[in-house]
Amino acid sequence: MKSNGEQLNIPYSKNRKFYRAKKNLFLNWQLYVFLLPALTYFFIIHYIPMYGVQIAFKDFIATKGILGSPWTGFDHFERFFNSYYFWRLLKNTLAINFYQLLLFPLPIIFALMLNELRNGAFKKWSQTLTYAPHFISVVVLVGMLVAFLDPLTGLVNNAIVALGGESVPFLTSPEWFRHIYVWSGEWQALGWGTIIYLAALAGVNPELHEAAKVDGATRMQRILRINLPSILPTVVILFILDIGKFMSIGFEKVLLMQNSLNSETSDIIQTFVYETGLLEGQYSFAAAIGLFDSIINIILLVIVNQIARKTSENSLW
Repeated sequence: MKSNGEQLNIPYSKNRKFYRAKKNLFLNWQLYVFLLPALTYFFIIHYIPMYGVQIAFKDFIATKGILGSPWTGFDHFERFFNSYYFWRLLKNTLAINFYQLLLFPLPIIFALMLNELRNGAFKKWSQTLTYAPHFISVVVLVGMLVAFLDPLTGLVNNAIVALGGESVPFLTSPEWFRHIYVWSGEWQALGWGTIIYLAALAGVNPELHEAAKVDGATRMQRILRINLPSILPTVVILFILDIGKFMSIGFEKVLLMQNSLNSETSDIIQTFVYETGLLEGQYSFAAAIGLFDSIINIILLVIVNQIARKTSENSLW
């Protein structure tokens, strides 16, 4: 009888959940209307093109189309893994991403510092100064790097020569490429990351700080024991999102900074996909490399999300 009773309760439970979902949709239909453009965008731009992923397993011929092209299985993947440039592309991609990951705490530290400022005017000026580079396009940013780092007319090299040093060819030196790429990107993104953490710090209850002051806590102790734990959920979520795009580097900036002299460290997976796919017309081979890159990102995202959920109880899902 117990099993029969449980079976009889299942349809009722499902109907009740369906009724609640229907009621929620009816009461909040305006919110779902606002959500519709975003869902439409992701469906059209990101989900429908996934149909074309199958060309990674085919020898794609444009005249025959995706369905008419012959299957090759994992031939393109094997060709990439066995190629002489595979390890160089992988090493350069991982090196730049690890470098960027090491600088992940900088916006957190800067936000905690700005939050402690008592001079309102200076605080706003600092926020504006650090946030302004976020609006600079990649092309303009690289143009600024070229102008500032030029061996003959660049401001940086002129300063080095004026101090008694020798001119340094920054943009044509392989050993300087990663430093320039990562730190210029951090300069551009620092303000945006800081604003996110400042918004999280704004939600900290002031009574916690008042109580800590009464107990004799120093400013540093209040930062470590109150502010930092309060923004920890935001930190975890942003860290997971960064890991989710760990293997993906914006190839536009790398491509603009790349030249034959610094290719030893500037060749990455994304630029190789661009060159083989669009410039050389090897669509299936480029699709296979891009799919490999995406699969690694998905695996890392799932793993880090699971670790975060078990250790801090904060996760994307």
